[in-house]
Amino acid sequence: MAANRTENNAAPLRVGLIGYGVAGAVFHAPLIANTPGLHLDAVVTSNPERRDQAAARYPEARLLADAAELWPLGLDLVVVASPNRTHVALATAALEAGVPVVVDKPLAATAAEGRALAELAEARGVLLSVFQNRRWDGDFRTVSELIRSGRLGTVHHFESRFERWRPNLKGGWRELGDPAEAGGVLYDLGSHLVDQALTLFGPAVRVYAELDVRRRGAQADDDSFVALTHADGTRSHLWTSAVAADLGPRFRVLGSEASYVGYGLDGQEDALRAGRTPADEGWGETPPERYGRLGTVDDSVAHPTLPGAYQDFYARLVEALHGRAPAPVAARDAINTLTVLEAARLSSAEGRTVAL
Repeated sequence: MAANRTENNAAPLRVGLIGYGVAGAVFHAPLIANTPGLHLDAVVTSNPERRDQAAARYPEARLLADAAELWPLGLDLVVVASPNRTHVALATAALEAGVPVVVDKPLAATAAEGRALAELAEARGVLLSVFQNRRWDGDFRTVSELIRSGRLGTVHHFESRFERWRPNLKGGWRELGDPAEAGGVLYDLGSHLVDQALTLFGPAVRVYAELDVRRRGAQADDDSFVALTHADGTRSHLWTSAVAADLGPRFRVLGSEASYVGYGLDGQEDALRAGRTPADEGWGETPPERYGRLGTVDDSVAHPTLPGAYQDFYARLVEALHGRAPAPVAARDAINTLTVLEAARLSSAEGRTVAL
């Protein structure tokens, strides 16, 4: 049974990664492998092609076909990057084995399941965190800093979008309609948008949503709008879509003194897909022509975007595993996000605003 390590251990923390699809191969594996103090010890995948890909890129990692093979290895951390429907069962197995665990978003399909995981982690005294990597997008870091610094004054309206143009279905579990799959754009991309809004402005007290299935043959929502009223009075309007033939601003933040508007997605995902890592020069930087604009309708200027820093999640996790810092994303934050997502589903189904 592994336990959270404490101060001054020279040996790297040994990590087991469950899943080598997009989440595992594009995001987690390269970030783990490039984080000082971590060693990618094992990768679990039953897919022969993915197994070969993992072996070629991480020859020192052992390749396993079943997550049950992880628990006797005495690992220091397990990362769950498998399909959403498996998150709860795998995280539960890790926690019961005494192994700290990171779960890719969403933590679970329901807030109740998320709470049960958090209670189990607390009872066992084992770390549980959730991979909300978009907190380390460069544009989101920029928005956060502008709000903290007071440059915008009091923010009263926040718009955030993850829009794509994918008019044809790709297939796969994310497009299935069973709620247990936690698919659709609300849970896939909306998990990021809601987490970001709650991180910036605190708890939501009212939720209104419109969730639609636009594409022929689709089962899960592929076009959604969620409106939040936060306890401090700020209103967040969040759009996620797979059928946006023209993309709106990534962020539009309106305050009493100024606004900030930025277009385009953070480039770290594309860089990871291209095989780059945070060790590469210029990682996370945004070119000046893609800077957002800060000011008013009469006087706005390009405002430099802070570097994106997905690597900070795992760097902070190392500190947490050594007992020197809290988890980079608390389980309770993921539960709050799930509570909003569930309220959004209810709101859309019943055509009403849901009070939290």
